[in-house]
Amino acid sequence: MTALTLSTAAAPGLRADAIVIGVAKGAKGPVVAPGAESVDKAYDGKLTGVLETLGASGAEGEVTKLPAPSGFKAPLVVAVGLGAEPDKDADYDGEALRKAAGVAARALAGSKKAAFALPVTNAADAGAIAEGALLGAYSFDVYKDSKGTGGNARGKNGKAPLAEVALLGAKPRDKAHKAAVERATAVCEELNRARDLINMPPNDLNPASFAAECQQAAKEHGIKVQVLDDKALTKGGYGGILGVGGGSTATPRLVKLSYTHSKADKHLAFVGKGITYDSGGISLKPAGHNETMKCDMSGAAAVFAAVVAAARLGLRVNVTGWLALAENMPSGSAVRPGDVLRMYSGKTVEVLNTDAEGRLVLADALWAASQEKPDAIVDVATLTGAMMLALGNRTFGVMGNDDAFRSAIVEAAEEVGESSWPMPLPEHLRKGMDSSTADIANMGERMGGGLVAGLFLREFVGEGITWAHLDIAGPAFNEGGPFGYTPKGGTGSAVRTLVRLAELTAAGDLG
Repeated sequence: MTALTLSTAAAPGLRADAIVIGVAKGAKGPVVAPGAESVDKAYDGKLTGVLETLGASGAEGEVTKLPAPSGFKAPLVVAVGLGAEPDKDADYDGEALRKAAGVAARALAGSKKAAFALPVTNAADAGAIAEGALLGAYSFDVYKDSKGTGGNARGKNGKAPLAEVALLGAKPRDKAHKAAVERATAVCEELNRARDLINMPPNDLNPASFAAECQQAAKEHGIKVQVLDDKALTKGGYGGILGVGGGSTATPRLVKLSYTHSKADKHLAFVGKGITYDSGGISLKPAGHNETMKCDMSGAAAVFAAVVAAARLGLRVNVTGWLALAENMPSGSAVRPGDVLRMYSGKTVEVLNTDAEGRLVLADALWAASQEKPDAIVDVATLTGAMMLALGNRTFGVMGNDDAFRSAIVEAAEEVGESSWPMPLPEHLRKGMDSSTADIANMGERMGGGLVAGLFLREFVGEGITWAHLDIAGPAFNEGGPFGYTPKGGTGSAVRTLVRLAELTAAGDLG
């Protein structure tokens, strides 16, 4: 991953491939943002006019490149848009800094070093810029070989990701600044690990290989890990996970990751849907709907990353991750519409649609998590197309059995720059899942399908346990072009929200 350093050097004398500055959209045109004073001075105070002549407006996502002034050791200045200029005496929003840093890092792919002279007024700004740079520089190149040499191509047009970022304006000897950047590094490394897993093709990532990745990371970071294979799942009665995975030669797994802190007095459980490939099963997906279904394990990837990040940060909270891993395939051994599964909880489920499989594996994992009686459970899943229809491709829905907890999650998501929206669980939709054959069916009313799925999951949460459900179907995988610090492909959606929840719980600020 891109290396990150804090530097007190002045931009003109720093050896680098480029100097990155911010430009905002002011009332009368572009405005050079704080942090770029020495650069503006080198242009005799006329940098704003130069940028405007080149077409810069300061709009979010805009990149303008120009030759560095005489005397600079870097040959290039990269001006990146920050969006609207903040009100007088107000600081730039952390998410604006995060996005600008991400755009700049991606624009400088192939460079060895860049100095980021964006506005830094406090440690939070330094952390936001670090996050944006580290996430924006991400590239998944493992399977590319554009030169035909048998080696991996690097990034767009064979360019390697930006190798090093020197963060100017931050204070290397300030404990808060150092801590913010160290936190950003740990969280972003794990988030990028989740992206790698999401982007990995399903012929290489299956339940067994995913579990092996978890075991390796757990060993590195002092996390306890338990893996239940198909035999253990059968013995334990995990009918949901076994039913979904029964059609594949790649047998299912349930992975439990346990990070504990000796002084923790709170326990969070994170549960992730891990369908490493979703064909829809017997209820086969139509053409055009299955090409990206390698991403159906994004929830499990987010949980995995969040638990490891919590361990790396040494948070004073116990965090348990449950990864329900299966491959949903059609075959002679696949679960059929009309079959009844006996779940780990003992409840029976009539399967009306085998493409509503995520809720089945989550149900078993939710019940398993409930047996430890954590203070709260949060599940994360690419669960329903209905949530995408409701909220689009960049926002995840949040449901739960406690309004205050649901609101806290939405606030935590906003704080770290993830878009979410609180959604209800209308009781009248529960009746649509009544079954004459089993305790409950895995399908209900078509309208409000994302809410129906949430109501189904609620049935498998232990009594008295605070629970929330994050449906990340929209933002988990970006099929369009990159934007801000978000790449094409796997995004790592919900990782930062889960980590923030763990931090708030550790600090005693969440219940």
